Amino acid sequence: MTTAPPAPESRRGPSCPVELTLEVIGGKWATVILAHLKEGVHRYGELRRRIPAVSEKMLVQRLRTLESHGLIHRTATGPKGAEIVEYRLTEEGTTLVPVLDALYTWGLSRASRTGVRFPPLE
Repeated sequence: MTTAPPAPESRRGPSCPVELTLEVIGGKWATVILAHLKEGVHRYGELRRRIPAVSEKMLVQRLRTLESHGLIHRTATGPKGAEIVEYRLTEEGTTLVPVLDALYTWGLSRASRTGVRFPPLE
């Protein structure tokens, strides 16, 4: 006796490349974090200052998720309890730089058309 293939709605995995991309970098803060890390290595505290609207819990969750997807690398140095934690893009993460640049350019253009102003970075 053979079993029928699963119905399309029970199929697992992404149905198109855009869905796959959003599974990996989707979520409100993931692309913002990646955009800051494309500029170079950042300590955890620097990311908190650059993204003031994100809660500490959400930032930690997003950093862990991006690390689990192989897009960022976390390095902790120093004694336990006084560690210095830094994040950087991995080789896989750097493949997103053109995408992040395109999002930045579109956002800048959109802001100009709609009158959105951005606060200066500290």
